[in-house]
Amino acid sequence: MTTRLIIDTDTAQDDAFAMMIALRHPRARVEAVTINYGNVGFDQMVENALYTIEVAGRSGEVPVYPGARLPLLAPFDDSSYVHGVDGFGGAGFPRARQRPERDNAVVALLRLINDNPGELTIIAQAPLTNLALAVAADRSIAQKVKRVFIMGGSNNAAGNITAAAEANFFHDPEAAAIVFAAGFPITLVPWDVTMTQGVFTLEQLARIEALDTPASRFFTRANQGTLAYNKKAHGMSGSTHPDSLAAAAALVPQLVTRAGDYYVAVETRGELTAGYSLVDTVRRSGREPNARVVERIDTELFFQTMLEALS
Repeated sequence: MTTRLIIDTDTAQDDAFAMMIALRHPRARVEAVTINYGNVGFDQMVENALYTIEVAGRSGEVPVYPGARLPLLAPFDDSSYVHGVDGFGGAGFPRARQRPERDNAVVALLRLINDNPGELTIIAQAPLTNLALAVAADRSIAQKVKRVFIMGGSNNAAGNITAAAEANFFHDPEAAAIVFAAGFPITLVPWDVTMTQGVFTLEQLARIEALDTPASRFFTRANQGTLAYNKKAHGMSGSTHPDSLAAAAALVPQLVTRAGDYYVAVETRGELTAGYSLVDTVRRSGREPNARVVERIDTELFFQTMLEALS
């Protein structure tokens, strides 16, 4: 059975690797890529998505729609200090042949979801501004999406931007709050799972490099910035792959070995906690669950999923 996908992304290193998993998986069909404000300069993220599609051998087949260039209310910020100005650690990849669509991503989301009720799965690996704007324009789309896999937040654990917040939710807390309150069928892949279970070791990265395919060479070159940042910021010998984990979870259900249905809300007003994701694992809020939260994964199957995508 083919999984029909929309990928909403702020394309930098691991966002591109997540796209590679989706673009090259035999049981997936990526029908659109939408670009959201986030990791680096907006036009650069558009170019990165187009180039990733080209490396995947799909140039001209998957439309790319530029979307929200700013968060709803939060101050503009990005993560270029992690990913480099180009989002690929200064790899200097050439300009892609394919060009972006003229339609805005929000318009594209509304059209695609309304034209295909119950058929489309969204992999949301950026701040959730595009999705929040779409549901604000048409609340009915929340019930028309098959599933939304969100990479974001942290399950009552430390964030990667502040002590409380993960980057995607921190960059637009209001958008995340809107999406979780809208009634989408959500699977959340939080940052803490990535840090404990979604890291590729140097030995695994060597196995990817040894494939010596165009896709693996792209991965190895683009991943150098992540390796360098992880070493400097976390003392880690390896690379983290949160967005790839969300894509893999969407396409390989058995990869998720433990998950719980919880009420999730995102803090928008806290002076120290903006972007914090409350995951009510002890069910004290009195609210019904609104998300399935991934808690444990099969780490070897995750790596094999990436390996196959790059082979």
